[in-house]
Amino acid sequence: MKVSLVIPAYNESESLPQLFAEIHAALDEKFPEWEAIVIDDGSKDGTYAVVKEFAAKDSHIKGIRLRRNSGKAFALAAGFAEAKGEYVITMDADLQDDPMEVIEMVRLLTEDGWDLVSGWKQVRNDPLEKRLPSLLYNAVVSKVSGIRLHDFNCGLKGYRREVLPHLKMYGQMHRFLPVMAHWAGFKVTEKVVHHRARSFGVSKYGFSRYFHGFFDLLSLTFLNRYLRQPLHLFGLWGLLCMLVGALPIAWFLGEWIVTGGLHLRPMLLFAVGAEIMGLQFISMGLVAELIQSRDRQLEVPIAEKVG
Repeated sequence: MKVSLVIPAYNESESLPQLFAEIHAALDEKFPEWEAIVIDDGSKDGTYAVVKEFAAKDSHIKGIRLRRNSGKAFALAAGFAEAKGEYVITMDADLQDDPMEVIEMVRLLTEDGWDLVSGWKQVRNDPLEKRLPSLLYNAVVSKVSGIRLHDFNCGLKGYRREVLPHLKMYGQMHRFLPVMAHWAGFKVTEKVVHHRARSFGVSKYGFSRYFHGFFDLLSLTFLNRYLRQPLHLFGLWGLLCMLVGALPIAWFLGEWIVTGGLHLRPMLLFAVGAEIMGLQFISMGLVAELIQSRDRQLEVPIAEKVG
């Protein structure tokens, strides 16, 4: 069994030597074929030089350097593309995640049959001003997504390899990987993990990430609901516009039948414009449906095959 660790890193040169030593201590006996892929996300402190130094003398260590700081989602995507293991574990490079947790995560994926295991920092070594917004954020995401997790932001997660192609890795969507997997039909659970205080450097995240997170959640919800059935969105607005326009048109039609005269009025122009807009919305929905129909069959994840 091969396990791949995907580790995004931004200005973590001081943490990496200790992290590599802890990974060796945790995994050498249990998973001798493990690999650790460190993705340097445009660091300015020599992080990649440390990775190259260790990779030169340790075949377990691999490195990827992004040309500029692109964000955690892009770093994870680069690591996922490089990972060769049957099971992929993501963790942060700041020593706040304990590599010993990997053993139990892999057991949950292999023996208990889960497709994704998300870490839960039940006891957090963070100040109150970080814990309170996180509590609210996780409650909202759980309510909207339909999957109950306590800590969507935890970087320590485990995946079966077949889950990875169904994850949309762009922007700040790394926060919602359990949501994507759940919506794709995979089995998702969480595991309480040990959270350690930062030993080196400073946190790379501020309060603003929660605002970005809520907007990303809105975007993801929109895509999940309407990406495969765009006519449901455009058609709804089209029907509403046509309904709004139909009522005045019916009134003017009745007036014309009764009086034999029809005068150009602002309300009549508004009604005709609403009908035209409604037809345009429905037409856009039909065109979007035609585009989607080309690869819609490929989007459904297959659970199992036999024969």
